[in-house]
Amino acid sequence: MIRVQRETFFPESELAGFRAGHAGAGAMASFVGFVRAEAGHVAALELEHYAGFTEREIARIERLALERFNIDGSLVIHRFGRMLPGEPIVLVAAAAAHRKPALEAVDFLMDYLKTDAPFWKRETGPEGARWIEPTDKDRAARQDWKDENA
Repeated sequence: MIRVQRETFFPESELAGFRAGHAGAGAMASFVGFVRAEAGHVAALELEHYAGFTEREIARIERLALERFNIDGSLVIHRFGRMLPGEPIVLVAAAAAHRKPALEAVDFLMDYLKTDAPFWKRETGPEGARWIEPTDKDRAARQDWKDENA
């Protein structure tokens, strides 16, 4: 399941619903990303996206994870719009028969979301606004997944 939405979400409720839908799974792993509250550095985070295109790209990434890790299902919720420090940005979860595929699928999904999902991120702080790009570390993490197939 994929949702790209402006509204906030409650990770605990979303995970409970996801778990209920995968009651037969032996493992569930998840990751929740929040707007950082770095000692007055970030006042807000704004994400823009292309409606429709963003969802299709996330669905492509999700299909890769489903095929690669043999998971029972996944959940990706990603927000856009203006968010304040402490608010959730993204939730990724995976259900599988065993813990390792669930954990790896979540890690894989996050590495690809950070680099390949078409979101434009702008951070606003005391010194104004600045666009945020994936870091070299983000790109290297995604590349590690590709290198494993070589």
